[in-house]
Amino acid sequence: MTRPRPAMAAAMSGAVDLSALKQRAQEPAASREPAAGGEWTVEVTEANLEAEVLAQSNRVPVIVLLGSPRSDASATLAATLDDLVAEDRGKWALARVNVDTNPQIAQVFGVQAVPTVVAVAAGRPITSFAGPQPADQLRRWLDSILDAVAGKLPDAPVSDDEDGEESEDNTDPALAAARDALDSGDFEAARAAYQGLLDDGATGAVAIEATASVRQIAFLIRATAQRQDAVLAANAAPGDVEAGLAAADVEVLSQQPDSAFDRLVALVRRTSDDERAAVRARLLELFELFDPADPAVIAGRRKLANALF
Repeated sequence: MTRPRPAMAAAMSGAVDLSALKQRAQEPAASREPAAGGEWTVEVTEANLEAEVLAQSNRVPVIVLLGSPRSDASATLAATLDDLVAEDRGKWALARVNVDTNPQIAQVFGVQAVPTVVAVAAGRPITSFAGPQPADQLRRWLDSILDAVAGKLPDAPVSDDEDGEESEDNTDPALAAARDALDSGDFEAARAAYQGLLDDGATGAVAIEATASVRQIAFLIRATAQRQDAVLAANAAPGDVEAGLAAADVEVLSQQPDSAFDRLVALVRRTSDDERAAVRARLLELFELFDPADPAVIAGRRKLANALF
């Protein structure tokens, strides 16, 4: 996960699944070091969510604490995590979210109770829990996360050996083969290689990359096979489900997710039963290609909920 995948980046520049894994974080977030003196904690709002959580998680795991000042358990958990993050000094970062003032972030992470803690690595949630936890259990939980992502984050600081030379690449050969196939544009081979990693029980960041890759490659294979006039055909027959699905694929491929989402939401309103279920499933699939905090996804989910209920 150390280099971009040009074919995927060109087609899916807005997606978080692979783009967060393969694109370098934006310069301010990727290059900044946490403040000296053990200050590894940041207060997160919608304005800095991308930089302080998604982009930063390409360097180190980010532990997101979603709590409320009304919750004593939130305050206790925050204090424990503050101590642990200071103790680990840069191995991970702590991002605190006040769900009372940032309800959309709580929605993005699917918070049902406070406090909720979500570990984010390479732009994706990897594990979570709700409720207070004792310090010793938190220590073991954090250590397991650090072990799982060690050497696997795209912008992790490069470690040197005792002679000051860069340590050698220990990327799994199967993962390297999957990436090479993707770089060369052989989507079928890349999908098969990534699926093989999952079938063999890949875990941690490798499983995150493989799952995201399989999803996006499947989309690219389908979308690039659509008719060039798919959008025109769907516009001429707004009630045609197959035409609408094809047009939405083309619009996402053309980096017009808002149009694709609106098109499928309109189809949800027009259809019923099995057709409605198929359109809804495709829309949810397209949402999964993007950062859950993307405004287009947030708006699309809201419109879908209104269309269904």
